[in-house]
Amino acid sequence: MAFDLFNEAEVLATPEGEEPPTEKITYERRKPTGKRETRLDQLPIETVTYELGEDERVCSCCGGTLHEMSTETRNEIEIIPAQAKVVRHVRKVYACRRCEREEIRTPIVTAPMPKPVYPGSLASPSSMAYVMTQKYVDSQPLYRQEQQFARLGLSISRQTLANWMMYGAKWLSPLVDRMREHLLKQDILHADETTLQVLREPGKPAESQSYLWLYRTGRTGPPIVLYDYKPTRNGAHPREFLSGFKGYLHVDGYSGYHKVQGVTLVGCWAHARRKFDEALKALPAGQSKTETAAHQGLAFCNELFAIERELKDASPEERQAVRMERSKPILEAYLAWLQKQRSRTLPKSLLGQAIAYSLNQWDKLTAFLKDGRLELDNNRSERSIKPFVIGRKNWLFANTPRGAKASATIYSVIETANENGLNPFQYLKYLFEQLPQLENPKDPEALDRLLPWSSSLPLTCRAPQS
Repeated sequence: MAFDLFNEAEVLATPEGEEPPTEKITYERRKPTGKRETRLDQLPIETVTYELGEDERVCSCCGGTLHEMSTETRNEIEIIPAQAKVVRHVRKVYACRRCEREEIRTPIVTAPMPKPVYPGSLASPSSMAYVMTQKYVDSQPLYRQEQQFARLGLSISRQTLANWMMYGAKWLSPLVDRMREHLLKQDILHADETTLQVLREPGKPAESQSYLWLYRTGRTGPPIVLYDYKPTRNGAHPREFLSGFKGYLHVDGYSGYHKVQGVTLVGCWAHARRKFDEALKALPAGQSKTETAAHQGLAFCNELFAIERELKDASPEERQAVRMERSKPILEAYLAWLQKQRSRTLPKSLLGQAIAYSLNQWDKLTAFLKDGRLELDNNRSERSIKPFVIGRKNWLFANTPRGAKASATIYSVIETANENGLNPFQYLKYLFEQLPQLENPKDPEALDRLLPWSSSLPLTCRAPQS
């Protein structure tokens, strides 16, 4: 349901301002009792106590002293808007008075001070993390952030904010490189790609499309989500990024992934199913759809997904055994049906395209039978690329390839942090406090202690559990 932006409060508000007893997801259900209080327990609590003064604790009936019998409590959520303050770092320098008096060479001792995240600028770890989180988590373009800072009494141009992000991306780049090394050690990965407009792409008009490639881990291993900006959709890009990777790669139907060497491509049944669904929806209104070939093709796909839902919590070994017993016969029947329907269907019709897709992708679509850790679809990739797609609707394009690469780096850190249950702002702030202090910013052991799945991270980096 789409709501008028200006009428949203009237449309969504409940009578008398009462909190609704149900919450709408895709259906209505009773709110779990006690869930709200559980969430509040994760927030800082400020207690305000109201009590009678000594001279007021007198019984109106007999004049005796009143004692505390019980308490009444109500909870309110208080919002503290974003605030800005100046942290002035004063570093003291010391000398020896005796050496000064006796005209001996005087040693100078300077108090230690943390290295800044961006020398020569006003940026702090928290401000740099805040700007990145606002843009890449909350999809706030820099011009809107510029206006927000102005309301706080700060005159910070969007160009300055852009410089903060570009410089911050340099600190994050070695961490992303280290995450890629861990990614390539896995034996099951997912990949996807989406468009990105880069205005000042050398040799390309401003309206042309560039691409953001996504690579991430699957069911096993630490959750890692990496983005890679490239000017084209050439299959050489995933081949280069995944150089050294051996194993299974979940993909969609794009043929460019065939250039990746030493991998077994695993197809996406969600794409196969979607094509039959589109063919079914395109049928004329009033026509019975339950007896159509499109409905039959959709039913085959639904049977496979139903089995997978039953196996959600199964071990890989159990999952593979059940697939061989139940899913494989469905696949055999589906293939025979596809071959029979191909000769009866117009190739260019939506149904013909759906049939051709499954037949052309057959080796990839049946690869999930080889290992119980594999998945039936590539939805894991699509979920991970969705935050970028949503953000792109707000900031529309990148200005330069350098900016697009910085965005890919920042997105990689933020989305991997989300996958590992971290608070993106707190995690970025921690990184910008720690990374400048490293003697060697590329030291693998030092970087491993800062990775999103590291047990060395402080609890403040953790996101509250919903």
